[in-house]
Amino acid sequence: MNRSYRKILLGLGFDSRDGHLRITKGENFRLYGGSEETHEMMQEKAIKFNEHLDKRRKKIEDINESEFREISEAIGLKIPGDSRGEK
Repeated sequence: MNRSYRKILLGLGFDSRDGHLRITKGENFRLYGGSEETHEMMQEKAIKFNEHLDKRRKKIEDINESEFREISEAIGLKIPGDSRGEK
């Protein structure tokens, strides 16, 4: 079986208390859940991430881990399990 894999940003929000299921799909990202405020923040980060890719004239598949971290840091995106900068 041939499967094609794509790199995407995945945003998961767990703070919704209103019972509303929020889903946003876009170029390079999928966002699920969260309160209205959290979901909106995830959307902003995903859009900014794509803007940085556009400035570099690259696709998400073309960047390495170092570039991913650079962009993430520039837009204030937190990477789960990343202890860099924490004391």
